[in-house]
Amino acid sequence: MPPHQLNRRNFLGTTAAASLLPGARAATTDPAREWRHYGGDAGAGRYSPLDQINRRNVKNLKVAWVHSTEDAMQRPATTIECTPIVIDGVMYITTAMLRVRALDAATGKVLWEFDPAGGSRRRSSAGVNRAAAYWQDPGNAKDKRIFVPIRDQVYCINATTGKLVPGFANEGALDLKKDLDADRPELSFRHTSPVVFYKDILITGGGGGDAPDPQAPGHIRGYDARTGKRKWIFHTIPKPGEFGHDTWGGNSWKTAGGTNNWGGISVDEKRGWVVLSTGSPAFDYYGGDRKGHNLFGNSVIVLDANTGKRIWHYQLVHHDVWDYDLPCQPALIAMKHGGRSFDAVAQMTKMGLVFIFDRQTGKPVYGVEERPIPASDVPGEELSKTQPFPLKPPPLNRLNFDASQITDIGKESQAAIAKTFAESRGGRIYTPPSKEGTIVHPGFRGGVLWGGCCHDPKLNRIFVSSSETTNRIILEKAEEGAGYPYRLTQRIRLFDPEGYPAIKPPWGYMTAIDLDKGDFAWRTVNGEYPELKKRGIPKTGTHADGGAIATAGELVFMAGTMDGMMRAFDSRSGEILWEHQLEAPGFATPCTYEVNGKQYVTIAAGGGKGFAKAGDQFVTFSL
Repeated sequence: MPPHQLNRRNFLGTTAAASLLPGARAATTDPAREWRHYGGDAGAGRYSPLDQINRRNVKNLKVAWVHSTEDAMQRPATTIECTPIVIDGVMYITTAMLRVRALDAATGKVLWEFDPAGGSRRRSSAGVNRAAAYWQDPGNAKDKRIFVPIRDQVYCINATTGKLVPGFANEGALDLKKDLDADRPELSFRHTSPVVFYKDILITGGGGGDAPDPQAPGHIRGYDARTGKRKWIFHTIPKPGEFGHDTWGGNSWKTAGGTNNWGGISVDEKRGWVVLSTGSPAFDYYGGDRKGHNLFGNSVIVLDANTGKRIWHYQLVHHDVWDYDLPCQPALIAMKHGGRSFDAVAQMTKMGLVFIFDRQTGKPVYGVEERPIPASDVPGEELSKTQPFPLKPPPLNRLNFDASQITDIGKESQAAIAKTFAESRGGRIYTPPSKEGTIVHPGFRGGVLWGGCCHDPKLNRIFVSSSETTNRIILEKAEEGAGYPYRLTQRIRLFDPEGYPAIKPPWGYMTAIDLDKGDFAWRTVNGEYPELKKRGIPKTGTHADGGAIATAGELVFMAGTMDGMMRAFDSRSGEILWEHQLEAPGFATPCTYEVNGKQYVTIAAGGGKGFAKAGDQFVTFSL
């Protein structure tokens, strides 16, 4: 049945006979050879042991099948950030309009669909969802569920039939606005990255935004995966008597919001821990009404998965006023350094700084130094005197945008940016917001965004895509009666008149980091603009949305660049070994898996996001 017919089904989803599911005939039995989690494994290493596709034969990679969701829109433009998960030969995806579908992973055939909108015709997307999550009851092999957070609900879906599971929460839907321990339960709530599981505990992130008006907090919660009943909560804005409460001046803990986990959560199944990172407190450009370091904003946090109790934490930005959320899952990796092997946590950041911690102790592997930053002259604002900088690895992008870094791709571009630069406060990292106008570099779209990094344990390397982005903001006193003291009158991406970045290229990289040395193993400029190439401008790289995956075939796969290319990089050298032009850019992270002895690679080519035309394809490749 074609997708446009499936979309007309009712709220409970379509029913598919169990015999249609390919799990019984799929040869795959090793979970490591599937893609069962958003990050590949529960620890978000984004690594696959598959090597059928490898450095020698990747040039022969062809399109195996394409699934068109048929629900993309151009105005307003939709996007797809979903990484498919694959279990027992079935692929689970979310579409541009956030319908949930099960596909035969070998052919792309639709098996069932669940539509949270109940078949109503929406005029815009409900937002984004980056992956579904799979759970099988440890005590009942037949109880297999797909969980998908969409806005403020988590839907629990029977993995075989596509119907809601009525015994979970409210007839299969968990309302995340409830049980939040919030003083303002009416505030909006959003959960964009997938939920995770430890045994029979469902763990959620999400929260409010970071605007100046009242925002919900981003507390972390554990629920019974069978019933949806809350079991524990960790307050990311600590309440009186809790650790970190004294880092919120006065009664700001009562009114502050944000500090949410929107980039995803990782699970250390061996230790029974969940590892997560948080965004900035609200308001994210002025903190005079929340004096102090504001734990647990902008922090890596490790919790006991059974109880929600804090094991350790590390704050990577104190008292954030730059929108420097920690944007992605912490990667739980096994690494070698200094003659020993140990478990670690690697956290990528919007600032392009890479923090790596010993997982057991929380101690930085290469050391971290607190360095002084400028003070703010905005009345009432009290910034931290210092911010943490890792001694290694090197930053993934420039931390200072001075006059010598102004774009040089053309005289008109250079003159326009030079004029803006002269009218602004300079672009060194952690330059405070101001009433005159501040250039924020690295910008609040990275560095690194929600794609995070991937890890090759055999090569002892991590791979990460990063961008050179720049923003300009102007902070002004809010109108009387607004309910908050300051607001932004400007918040822009700083581009030249042609729409290219303000800073001198390169603008995007793929980087390999040698974990033993803490240095770059290689760097490759990632992406290009064909029109600049025609003008004789060397390859510039582009901004990229989405992440990369690594395989035992010594390949790194990534899409996400503005030129709409899917690429395979040589893990050892960084050489681009294969490229494929997508119909719309793949602003998502790919996955790879095996069915019936054959390896596949899939990317969601959803485009949109104000950068490109919106697309609707899940494109799957094989040899």
